[in-house]
Amino acid sequence: MASLRKIKERLTCSAMMMLTIASGLLLFVISLGLLLRSREILEMKPIMELLTSSVWKPGRGEFGFWPFIAGSLWVTLLSALLAVPVSLLCAVYLSEYASRTVRAIAGPVLDMLSGIPSVVFGIWGVLALVPLVKDYIAPMTGRFSSGYTVLTAGIVLAVMIVPLIVHVALSVLRSVGNDLRDASLSVGATRWQTVKLVVLRKAVPGLAAAVVLGISRAFGETMAVIMVAGNVAKAPKGLLSPAYPLPALIANNYGEMLSIPLYDSALMFAAFLLLAVVIIFNIAARLILKKMENIR
Repeated sequence: MASLRKIKERLTCSAMMMLTIASGLLLFVISLGLLLRSREILEMKPIMELLTSSVWKPGRGEFGFWPFIAGSLWVTLLSALLAVPVSLLCAVYLSEYASRTVRAIAGPVLDMLSGIPSVVFGIWGVLALVPLVKDYIAPMTGRFSSGYTVLTAGIVLAVMIVPLIVHVALSVLRSVGNDLRDASLSVGATRWQTVKLVVLRKAVPGLAAAVVLGISRAFGETMAVIMVAGNVAKAPKGLLSPAYPLPALIANNYGEMLSIPLYDSALMFAAFLLLAVVIIFNIAARLILKKMENIR
């Protein structure tokens, strides 16, 4: 019986190890597949030319990805600037200051907001934010705008990622032991001093992970961005300029005009760029967190 249990345990451990390895290899397989499908355009065009050129004319064989990269960066950075402070302050309030009643109400509301389809946020952006930007915000700056801008897309994405960041950040803050809070309060620190110098300092790695997760979601969002960003293949020059992020490029064009030479390969390269940026961002965030933990 003892030997049978050991055999079952070894088989279970081996199975879990294989599943873990398979999960890790999945990312590599996806990346390799996209890279192989992009090989045709990479053989025809230097990669730096593809990344830095602003000319997008597939009919002439000109594929410049800079407008789409710039559009993704503009929209993602704006959404992060809007969402991260609000999300972290909301998480701190719910964790440290809110009553049980408020927490009981806020939790399900956040879960529902996280589950709303992105197309609903896109419709809200078209009906509410586009007219606001077109009729009020743009005239205040002395400019004409259609309303389909970086600003509109950034606000929509910020609203979308706030529930995600709050949910993860709240879990991180709650994981900080109450003994640390009690020890700080017992030596005369105020509640805010305890939150700032003890709770937040202890929770920094987890909060950074929550922010990275939210930004990654914003960078890869497709449907809502398609509906409100404007989708003009030019690098944005400001918040009131239209944008054309990489996910929108792929979603709008895949399956269309693939008879054009190199078009399919160009879209696969766009998908590879999207995946590569997310991977690089997450690796950089991990390295920063590791360095911060060593300093602490």
